[in-house]
Amino acid sequence: MPESIAYYLNFLHPLMMWSLLGVAGYGLFLGIKAKKTRTAPDAETRKQLIKGQYAKRHFQLGSILLALLVLGAFGGMAVTYLNNGKLFVGPHLLVGIGMTCMVVLAASLTPLMQQGNLIARKAHVGLNMLLVTLFLWQAVSGMQILNKIWENRPA
Repeated sequence: MPESIAYYLNFLHPLMMWSLLGVAGYGLFLGIKAKKTRTAPDAETRKQLIKGQYAKRHFQLGSILLALLVLGAFGGMAVTYLNNGKLFVGPHLLVGIGMTCMVVLAASLTPLMQQGNLIARKAHVGLNMLLVTLFLWQAVSGMQILNKIWENRPA
């Protein structure tokens, strides 16, 4: 693989993940709106909120996030391995692997939540809040890694 292509592949993972962080924020917004729809105090408010189809949009966006987050995580590891012949085991890698597991667990709770299981709903929310918190930390640590790659760019 040409050196320039290998170098620019390093930017694919961070660009994708920063985009997904923004999408995750929108997913959080949709989840809050879905809860407001479910727990609306009166029929008229609920009727207005139902028109937004927040639960459906939250579910669809969550499915996309699940797929892209898993692909992005493995893509980042693949590019690192292709360019260096090894993975650098450290906090960024380990937290990323943990986040991948958490997003899969959160998504796996969906059938239980659809049946009205409150514990599954609370676990889903808790996992995703932790996921977004770790995602923010990953953004910072990822920029530090990206800065090192930039400083060692080919001439």
